[in-house]
Amino acid sequence: MTGRKKILVVLSRVPYPLDKGDKLRAFNQIKSLSQHHEIYLFATSDTPVNADAEKVLKQYCKDICIASISKFEIACNLFLGFFGNKPFQVYYFHHRSAQKRFDEFNQQVNPDAIFCQLIRTAEYVKHISKVPKTIDYQDAFAKGMERRMQGASFIKKAIYRMEYERLRQYEHLAFHYFEHHVIISVEDRKYILHEDNHKIVIIPNGVDLDYFREQAQEKDFELLFTGNMSYPPNINCAMYLIKEVMPLVWKQLPQTRLLISGTSPVRELLSLANDKIIISGRVDDIRKSFGRSIIFIAPMQIGTGLQNKLLEAMAMKLPCITSPLANAPLGAQSGYEIMVGENKQIVAELVIQLMLDETFRKLLAERGRAFVETNYSWEKHNNKLAAVIFGENTELA
Repeated sequence: MTGRKKILVVLSRVPYPLDKGDKLRAFNQIKSLSQHHEIYLFATSDTPVNADAEKVLKQYCKDICIASISKFEIACNLFLGFFGNKPFQVYYFHHRSAQKRFDEFNQQVNPDAIFCQLIRTAEYVKHISKVPKTIDYQDAFAKGMERRMQGASFIKKAIYRMEYERLRQYEHLAFHYFEHHVIISVEDRKYILHEDNHKIVIIPNGVDLDYFREQAQEKDFELLFTGNMSYPPNINCAMYLIKEVMPLVWKQLPQTRLLISGTSPVRELLSLANDKIIISGRVDDIRKSFGRSIIFIAPMQIGTGLQNKLLEAMAMKLPCITSPLANAPLGAQSGYEIMVGENKQIVAELVIQLMLDETFRKLLAERGRAFVETNYSWEKHNNKLAAVIFGENTELA
């Protein structure tokens, strides 16, 4: 690959601040790609844009176009979408006014390649034929929606089922809009129901190993769980910890405290806070939450994709406990680099084991850090991404 080329990046959210997984992935991809190419960013936004966003992003982007979408536009689109056949999240993020701004920006930029994150952006570019396009599925969204149906109320289950069927069909359809395709893990790739899904290239997430390092800090909490606390899989995991796991831990270690740290905690979670369950809400520097805790625990029960929270915790040398669902895309060795619990009894037993065995805790933490150093470098993965975008990559996994 020679010479700097123009890449038009299309996102459904402005990738700053880094409070959601898709933003974190997009930000680091843009940052890495900008080292060798000119990046032009188009993003929609359904909320007021952070005051520092453009200043931060212009360090890596040659030009930025943000198309604001109003709650009224969204409501109208979702209503009309009820009678359509695309996923509701596509109707949520794709709007006529934003499409017009995208078309104008695309014409102005005249890019050498287009890179879209998530199928919800596919409608913006599907009509473009003269520029090579790449889609980052990121996660298998249809499979994630199917998992949300588990334990949902009757009404929610009906809505989730409708979205699941639409997502499954659209993930297949959107494949044909793009020349190149990437996804976060082998596990997610197999859930994209397309006869050529084996051609989707695996681009994992990474972790900033200089930023996320062990901190010498007083430990205020035994357990930590982090994430966007308005995101259903995180809410589900937090509730599972509070209602299912912690009562079993407290039988043997009654003073154990759980810190739930992350933006936008829902009322249901806030109502459960007490002297042993601390809900911090958003923190300016998530490393402080990691530094104050002894063990990181994220036994995800639903959702898809690679858990950034686990990468960050392992990088900061916290011993980690997770579930088979979350460890499958991560690929850490259970009992050696991470602890994996199949049910609430085993998760609770793992907490107790680690709390009582400081030597093993430290060994697990060291191995966890070594694991992410070896396997999860942003630079390594994003060099591969650049090759995919320009059709120069033949390695799929």
